[in-house]
Amino acid sequence: MQRLLAWVDARFPLTATWKAHLSEYYAPKNFNFWYYFGSLALLVLVIQILTGIFLTMHYKPDAASAFASVEYIMRDVPYGWLIRYAHSTGASAFFIVVYLHMFRALLYGSHRKPRELIWILGMLIYLTLMAEAFFGYLLPWGQMSYWGAQVIVNLFAAIPVVGEDLAIWIRGDYVVSDATLNRFFAFHVIALPLVLLGLVAAHIIALHEVGSNNPDGVEIKKKKDEHGRPLDGIPFHPYYTVKDILGVVVFLIVFSAIVFFAPEMGGYFLEHNNFIPADPLKTPEHIAPVWYFTPYYAILRAVPPMFGSQFPGVLAMFAAVLIFFLLPWLDRSPVKSIRYRGPKYKVALALFVIAFIGLGILGILPATPLYTWIARVLSVIYFAFFLLMPWYTKHDRHKPEPERVTAL
Repeated sequence: MQRLLAWVDARFPLTATWKAHLSEYYAPKNFNFWYYFGSLALLVLVIQILTGIFLTMHYKPDAASAFASVEYIMRDVPYGWLIRYAHSTGASAFFIVVYLHMFRALLYGSHRKPRELIWILGMLIYLTLMAEAFFGYLLPWGQMSYWGAQVIVNLFAAIPVVGEDLAIWIRGDYVVSDATLNRFFAFHVIALPLVLLGLVAAHIIALHEVGSNNPDGVEIKKKKDEHGRPLDGIPFHPYYTVKDILGVVVFLIVFSAIVFFAPEMGGYFLEHNNFIPADPLKTPEHIAPVWYFTPYYAILRAVPPMFGSQFPGVLAMFAAVLIFFLLPWLDRSPVKSIRYRGPKYKVALALFVIAFIGLGILGILPATPLYTWIARVLSVIYFAFFLLMPWYTKHDRHKPEPERVTAL
């Protein structure tokens, strides 16, 4: 085995890669619960790829047979129901762990210098994940898939000058049709997974280049021993690989419980209308995107049209996503971690979380006048969190950061 390993190492940096990214990659010794979600996102990505491969073996990307092929997978393919439910549950699980992963960055300042590029790559992963989910949403060819895709694609038509041509280009036709299904299938199965894998690899490489953040926001590379090892660091393997296994076990217990006992999650993971074949002549009473898009959908509906155009709402919706990219430069606090920040940031972050969850709930509900006004208030809070950040982070009280990481 030693001779075989030496032969491989002479031709491929196997041992060097193992050391650089696992056994000799020193991570802070005070990681807590919030640091599970990065590895869990990687786990869900693997689940989605594996289940997706098996689904494509039986799925037919054709408007006349797509819905029937999904029913065939569910009813006749051995364990097809399990693969399909694991894939649909995995889509929601992916967004749950990614949202918690992003929230952890807001808690501990993981977007701050020297990790700006890591944050940007993470946001590109998030955008790719949203596109991947959007393209995959149409594939079951159910009522909500069809009409949800129709509504979302039509939003692009509200963009001045290029909107109509852009919407036709995305659909491949004047309406959502067989051509749309084929190109969405190609993007969902081939193009975007390749982009996603490349971005994830770049995200991990960039992370291991500058080192992981920690709950104290202290840079462990500043304090090293005579061998050049961080005093407050421990090897990622075996310490954090073992710790992550605990997170994986707990996650898989919850994931399996949902897959086996509540895969629809009351219509939030799989909408009831999606068990009805797509009918271009029958519009559902209430059209709403999947839950992970609803905060941005609520912002879209909250902005009133201007001159009969919905473009201001579309602009606000895209701005609500893209503004995350500016976070490393909007945050002017002298400390990173929320442990040492003052009350202004803590209140602002709490209000932002309330606004985001509230908008997510409102995006699922019908747009009544009362709900629309609540959504407008929450949208103002959402954008105020970012636009006022240079002021309240700079003038906020803060405690001094410790020289070394704390025990907890």
